[in-house]
Amino acid sequence: MLAYANKEALEATVESGYAHYYCPNKKEVCKFGEEWGNTQKLRAAFLDAEGETVLLKLDQRFKADPEKEKFTYFDQQIVGEYNNIGSEMFGRLQRILTGVKKNPQDGAYTSFLFVRGIDRIGKKVGEEAVELVIAAKNDDKKVVVAEAADLLYHVMVLLNAKGVKISEVCEELCKRNR
Repeated sequence: MLAYANKEALEATVESGYAHYYCPNKKEVCKFGEEWGNTQKLRAAFLDAEGETVLLKLDQRFKADPEKEKFTYFDQQIVGEYNNIGSEMFGRLQRILTGVKKNPQDGAYTSFLFVRGIDRIGKKVGEEAVELVIAAKNDDKKVVVAEAADLLYHVMVLLNAKGVKISEVCEELCKRNR
């Protein structure tokens, strides 16, 4: 979501721990979601190098727009490919895997892995890692991409089976990057 926050809105966000934005229609600073209860709890805030843009990492309570069925104000994507979402795909895959784990489907590969448990999932992670290394030694980028996707998928299944969220892994990577 893209929104405008003036100095007063940013100060209110930091002070309260909940997102506040400047509403040009009302000509005032408003706490997002106060009316509907779909608030945005502040997790972290980042300032760009020029000090002109703030990125807020938020926990969204309920839908961003309670009158729509989607978790966004934007109804449709008009430019770009769906696969250009980068790391967002891991969060989406995590949610899908959690759903499959809770509601297994007969004949579904992911359900089969969860039923067989950590030993089977771990074996597949190892197999896929070896296949990626072999693919990397060859000259076909498409095969490397496919094998990397297989490995990452199976790692995500393993993490899910162990109750580890991708955000926990990302947090660890961030600690190592300091």
